[in-house]
Amino acid sequence: MNATKLFYTHESDSSIMVKKDKAEVSNWTDELEFVNEELEYLIDIEDRMLNNTELYQQLHMLRRENTLKLGTLYRYESTMGNAIECDTVSCDTYYLNNHEKNRDTYVSHLKKYRDVKKRMLSQVLLKVKH
Repeated sequence: MNATKLFYTHESDSSIMVKKDKAEVSNWTDELEFVNEELEYLIDIEDRMLNNTELYQQLHMLRRENTLKLGTLYRYESTMGNAIECDTVSCDTYYLNNHEKNRDTYVSHLKKYRDVKKRMLSQVLLKVKH
């Protein structure tokens, strides 16, 4: 566990929520940056071993989607500080819904990536057996 204390008792609830959400978005962007690196390896492996046009297209489409999702999350992260200025329930609700929408998009993208990655790795294993 991290020894650094993220939250302090003198902080407001909204300040704590913004910090928590920023830490979460930072984790998402770190993960998608790693996915970008993995996709480069997977594309290279597919090109050298499998030559499967469908898989090739899916990997390239995922790489493009991943780059777009990263851009969206970076833009979102830069606007998150505005949430602390909310003074109405509707404003708080807007930021909460926006965060949930970004989380859902992130999770959905990771599931899609993992499915394609599993398919590709299983094809590599089949190729190696022959």
